[in-house]
Amino acid sequence: MNIPGNLKYTKDHEWIRIENDNTALVGITDYAQGELGDIVFVEIETQGEHLNKGDVFGTIEAVKTVSDLFMPASGEVIAVNGDINDSPELINSDPFGKGWLIKIKLDSANELSTLLDASQYSDLINS
Repeated sequence: MNIPGNLKYTKDHEWIRIENDNTALVGITDYAQGELGDIVFVEIETQGEHLNKGDVFGTIEAVKTVSDLFMPASGEVIAVNGDINDSPELINSDPFGKGWLIKIKLDSANELSTLLDASQYSDLINS
């Protein structure tokens, strides 16, 4: 199970990586994509919207189920990864790289202190 140390994690299995002072990429974890199975569709229609931490920013559909995607921090959705529209399987093959979901402009990086680090996330999924 891949759990990069440079990311923060939610209990709902999203990750967030700061790109610069106020933007960040968001995706789902390796564990989440493994639990979902083959991802066939992603629906994210929140670009340009301001969402609060914990709000749903989209849905992800796998062969087995459909799951909501939750904001790990408050901010504006400034970009959606267009590659996952044509190739949702990128989320399965590269969840921390080419399979990112959204880019957000953070309200405050201070919210990230409430998220899990790699060790805490590992404890969560292995408990």
